[in-house]
Amino acid sequence: MHSCEFAIYVHWPFCKAKCPYCDFNSHVRHEPVDAMSFAEALARELAWFRATTGARDVTSIFFGGGTPSLMPPKAVAHVLDAIAALWPVSADAEVTLEANPTSVEAKNFAGYRQAGVNRVSVGVQALNDEHLKALGRQHSVDEALAAFRLAAKIFPRVSFDLIYARPGQSAQSWGEELTRALAEQQGHMSLYQLTIEEGTRYGDLHAAGKLIVPDEATAAELYDLTQELAGKAGLTAYEVSNHARPGHESRHNLIYWRYGEYAGVGPGAHSRIGGQDARRALATERHPETWRTRVMAKGHGVIEDATVASSDQASEYLLMGLRIAEGIDLARYRQLSGRTPAHLPELADMGLVRLRGDRLIATPAGRRVLNAVISKLAA
Repeated sequence: MHSCEFAIYVHWPFCKAKCPYCDFNSHVRHEPVDAMSFAEALARELAWFRATTGARDVTSIFFGGGTPSLMPPKAVAHVLDAIAALWPVSADAEVTLEANPTSVEAKNFAGYRQAGVNRVSVGVQALNDEHLKALGRQHSVDEALAAFRLAAKIFPRVSFDLIYARPGQSAQSWGEELTRALAEQQGHMSLYQLTIEEGTRYGDLHAAGKLIVPDEATAAELYDLTQELAGKAGLTAYEVSNHARPGHESRHNLIYWRYGEYAGVGPGAHSRIGGQDARRALATERHPETWRTRVMAKGHGVIEDATVASSDQASEYLLMGLRIAEGIDLARYRQLSGRTPAHLPELADMGLVRLRGDRLIATPAGRRVLNAVISKLAA
């Protein structure tokens, strides 16, 4: 069983500096990176995936990281050309690149557009210079806004990305910051609550009592304010942390949330490929140079390749699908799990979920406590 949507994720693992909140597979190199050798390795790994997936129509390509806007445009073009040579790419495919808004990286924007990128996700993260510094960002507010405006002129679609519930942030200051960002946005915003991840600099500081983040009540107030202001500006919360005008939703992320199929290439990338009877979860070597060596020797850097049991597919589908406003297809869930989700009537009575035909949807109240709702349904 193939869903018609098939996506490709390309991981670029390098950053200028490691942000203190980031737990992604990102690496700082103090010598220049041989970008074209990594682009060549990405092309080789893509060829291995093509032999594995067969001919699928690619509807979305996403360059994530790390910091993909450190890739030279010719490296991006090399990877996109490789994909186009291996699979049919839909005429309206979404090709996204995550970009940091430093002036140096903004100089690459025209080159990315020429290479075939048609959407950028601009990691502004804060409109407060002091907070940007604390977040380890390499840009100022003015630089970020200049880069975002440039991106909006060059690319058909752009996302304005911010982090909130930051140390020292009040509802009033976040309201002012978000209002300013809403005046700049071009149809899509990713608005993420700061999460403290173990193993990060922020995680260590928080554990030592040296980093104070807004308490649960304040975080909930900030979340509600985010929904209200974005909604008033015409940006629907189509996913817990993502807001868009109709037609501006991230197609790539929707494939993940709908539990579609995607091939992930590059160091530490994950894949979900194959129909439900033979669903495979793959992951590649995380260390960049080790990954490149493996790919050049074997054609791929895959170090994990497991079949996903139907019950695990059901759990993943529930976890991903209830994040989006359209919810999940109960028939698909029953087919995977062999049962209906638990505690449905009880959660519906509490106003946390609702049924629309055969779709199960988390209500706005349910989204605020989504992890608890999912645990109940999966029980």
